[in-house]
Amino acid sequence: MRRYDFDNQGPAQDELRQGADQVNRKLIRPNLSELKDRLQPRQPRRKQVPPESTNAEAFYYLKQMNSKTPMVVVLKDGEELRGVIEWYDRNCIKVNRVGAPNLMVMKDCIKYMYKAEEQDENRSPRSDGI
Repeated sequence: MRRYDFDNQGPAQDELRQGADQVNRKLIRPNLSELKDRLQPRQPRRKQVPPESTNAEAFYYLKQMNSKTPMVVVLKDGEELRGVIEWYDRNCIKVNRVGAPNLMVMKDCIKYMYKAEEQDENRSPRSDGI
């Protein structure tokens, strides 16, 4: 069994221990050439080209097709088509109409479209009672 005598340790031994600890420390300095490479201005990156398709159109068509929502398709010449979108393609949609033939409409000919129920909600009674 060892017996420690703390009375024999004086301030001189503490200083020696601290000095030994400081000698064992290693100062780490970064390489200056690495720092210069990091600080040099990089060539600016070009902006990324936005994706050709955000899939929002496909999501909208699928949602309306699955719920069989009655739609109103307004063409560029002002004609309104009422029906349900049966399927769509990159260039056209198929409108299934009740009591009228089904139509394939080119997307280029469509001015805008909306849900038929939105028109019913916005319709206000006229002053002449009609």
